[in-house]
Amino acid sequence: MSKLLRGGRLASVRKDIANFTSSMKDDLVLSDAVININRAHVMMLMEQNIISHVTGVALLKALTSIFDKSLSSSSEDIHMAIEEAVLQETGEEIGGNLHIAKSRNDQIATAIRMQLRKHLLNSINNILKLQKSLLVTAENHINTIILEYTHLQPAQPVTFAHYLLSFIDNLERDLQRLLEAYKRVNFCPLGAGALATTSFKINRNYVAQLLGFDEVLENSIDAVGSRDFILETLSVFSILSINLSRLAEDLIVWSSMDFKVVELPDDFTSTSSIMPQKKNPEPLEIIRANASKVLGDFVASSSTLKGLPSTYNLDFQQITPNLWNSIGIVDVSLFILSELMPNLKLTNDVSDKALNSFVAATEIANFLTRKYEVPFRTAHKIVGALVKSLIANNLTFKDLTPEMIQNISKKITNRKIKVSVEQIYDCIDLHKIVNDHDAKGGPAPEEVKRALVERKKLLIQSQTKLSSLNQKLIKAQQTLESKTSSYLTSNLSSN
Repeated sequence: MSKLLRGGRLASVRKDIANFTSSMKDDLVLSDAVININRAHVMMLMEQNIISHVTGVALLKALTSIFDKSLSSSSEDIHMAIEEAVLQETGEEIGGNLHIAKSRNDQIATAIRMQLRKHLLNSINNILKLQKSLLVTAENHINTIILEYTHLQPAQPVTFAHYLLSFIDNLERDLQRLLEAYKRVNFCPLGAGALATTSFKINRNYVAQLLGFDEVLENSIDAVGSRDFILETLSVFSILSINLSRLAEDLIVWSSMDFKVVELPDDFTSTSSIMPQKKNPEPLEIIRANASKVLGDFVASSSTLKGLPSTYNLDFQQITPNLWNSIGIVDVSLFILSELMPNLKLTNDVSDKALNSFVAATEIANFLTRKYEVPFRTAHKIVGALVKSLIANNLTFKDLTPEMIQNISKKITNRKIKVSVEQIYDCIDLHKIVNDHDAKGGPAPEEVKRALVERKKLLIQSQTKLSSLNQKLIKAQQTLESKTSSYLTSNLSSN
């Protein structure tokens, strides 16, 4: 326990217990935020005539000088470390007023939100980088046909660009969720005190504005006793990490020799210590594994919070590191994938695999329905029977004849359906299949081009929004610095 808190209700504390409850190691990331909180709070106390101009300036001078000092690692938390540093420079007569009208409870809630704002904006920027990387890669593969899978079985042909668009859209929802979370993070708890505000006539709105918050988090119990903003953020990062894990999983599977859809660049792989032919997708495997850690942080934090009574409990201290850990994991994953995607190599020709896996089956059924008005469910049976017969005879759709279709359709419908060889070839032509799937959101190259243009517009809009949010925080910091400098300069002039 800090020496500032001894000699009153408690005489001393065991060193091992103090070390056990200390959060100093995890708090260091919040040091700048806590200093700025104290500076804004001091200016508010001066504006409200709660402390004198002389006292306020001395406190501001001491707080500003702390930016360049190392803080005591023996303190129980960052708040006490900063207060102790101020007291060391000013003495208790001045420094003892730093903590007027606030508590560590509202201060830590404010500091976490300030640091989290920066992290959220940085993560949004990292999502935008990955989206841009996927867009650039997609533009190079508008006509590159791959086979997509359901149940890990070859299903239908699409373009690689169409596949990448699915993750661009996935990431767009993740980005929007982060922007929504940011709105609720950017509320200022300071002034709530320990749980009931204060009898000093403070101005909470003034402090919130100086610190760049949109609004005050009004109810004092809610302000100090809620960590739902952490849970919301962790839940968004959990969803994001799952999406990244699924992308990594696709690339892991598709880069295997059995699938041969993509080849990973050498510098994103490793080899075996014993098998020289191996090209292992280890960075992607770590991304996939780390998603479990993010989910674990969310579950651990939820489990901690669900059993707590209202207002402040030190259990809160244990969930904040989970937040920073998850954000760090996801940011690294976003970076690695954004660097990896433009360097993928695609398999040039999937026609043999398409024939062997009968991915044109749906299009043949569609053709029978469209051209001959066969009910789709009946066409489904006809084509299913055709596939079964071809497999039994070690044949593919390349070997399909009009007579085969006639015979099987006669058995199933008692109707001979006459098709030409040219019609069969049209049905199994991968490029024609893809081109014909031109419904909105489909894989047809023209539709993909349209979608890419729209996604570029969204990317620019998101970058503009991100820039606006960053600028607001920068402007708030500049205002805080300017006001601090003004107070310090005015003190020099009066002297």
